[in-house]
Amino acid sequence: MSASQGSGARVWRLGSDVDTDALAPGHAMKHGIEVIAKYCLESLRPDFAGGVQPGDVIVAGPNFGIGSSREQAAAALVQLDVAAVISPSFSGLFLRNAFNVGLLLLTCEQAEQIAEGERIDFDARAGRIVRVGGQVLAAEPIPGFLLDMVEAGGLLAQLQQRFQPRTSS
Repeated sequence: MSASQGSGARVWRLGSDVDTDALAPGHAMKHGIEVIAKYCLESLRPDFAGGVQPGDVIVAGPNFGIGSSREQAAAALVQLDVAAVISPSFSGLFLRNAFNVGLLLLTCEQAEQIAEGERIDFDARAGRIVRVGGQVLAAEPIPGFLLDMVEAGGLLAQLQQRFQPRTSS
C-alpha cells in the first residue's frame, strides 16, 4: 500500500463504533485470512467483501476498531486491498495492529463529511484528504516510521526487507 492515493479512491461509509467482530467475525476465525476476509463487515455491509475494489477506502465514524485485539480485523482489510481507513478516532489496539499489517489509518476530525461512493484523493505524508471539488480535509500527522511500515507492506515485510542478505554484483 502507498501513503498516497491519486486516482480517486471510492468511499465505503460506515457508522461509529465499528468493532473487530464485524471486521473479522468469530465464526470465520478458525480459517486463514483469505477466508476471514470474505466475511469482513458482513453484519454491517453484506455487500462489502464482494464489492470492495483494490484502492477503495473506508470512511467511518468515531471509535473504529473497538473490541478485541484480533490482528485479523486489520489483516482482512489488507487482504481485500483497502487503501486506507479514515475516521475521527481509532481503538489503540486496532491502530497498532493496522500499521503492523500494513493498513493505513488516517485520523480526520471531519471524516463524517465524506459521503458513500464519493471519490477522494489523499496524501498521508502531507496530512490531507481532497474531496471532489477540491475541498481539503486535514488528517493528523503520522510518524514517518509508520508510513514507511505501511509502504513496506507491514512490520514483518519491512523487517524482511531490512535484514535480507545483500548480494554483490
